[in-house]
Amino acid sequence: MSFKQEFLSASLNANALRFGSFTLKSGRQSPYFFNMGLFSTASTLGSLATAYASAIIDSGLEFDVIFGPAYKGIPLAAITVVKLYEIGGDKYKNVGYSFNRKEKKDHGEGGSIVGESLKGKKVLIIDDVMTAGTAINEAFEIIKAEEGEVTGVMIALDRKEVPNGVVGKCATKAVSERYGVPVKSIVDFDDIVALLGDKFTAEQKASIEEYGAKYVS
Repeated sequence: MSFKQEFLSASLNANALRFGSFTLKSGRQSPYFFNMGLFSTASTLGSLATAYASAIIDSGLEFDVIFGPAYKGIPLAAITVVKLYEIGGDKYKNVGYSFNRKEKKDHGEGGSIVGESLKGKKVLIIDDVMTAGTAINEAFEIIKAEEGEVTGVMIALDRKEVPNGVVGKCATKAVSERYGVPVKSIVDFDDIVALLGDKFTAEQKASIEEYGAKYVS
């Protein structure tokens, strides 16, 4: 079983990936919903870490530090560096992780960054999903201010949707073109259709195909 299949299976078992009718923040009615917050136990977090680490190794991206934007990205960065070393070996033994504070601290270690320094480092940003790309844009600015170099972005799910009011380009493509770095994912919309298609009812399949034709780039 591929890491993509294992991740989708784990997502279904954790009830993090559901099918039905859901209203997204954008107001769209979606035939599926992904809530990574439901990866909240030792076993599910282990599956999540394995999926991220496997996707990162498969991507061939080069980096010194994994940066997790506050707040969702913080545990993702931490569990992923551990799993990278566990399954990837010595190549990843010195990979650091860091995250930003929402409010800058002026005592103790101070500053807005916790963990590994980003200065002069190649940085991989990790997050859950990308809708409009706002959080990722902020992460780029933070890393630039710390004199780091972003070499890629890894997310769990790429819905590949074109945001409301935008013509023809999904958020991941827009971010990749804007900053000139690859944006990778564990799975994307096409993987859901291809790998879970035999589990859909006829109604679910029709809804997903219609949604894809309307919103997915």
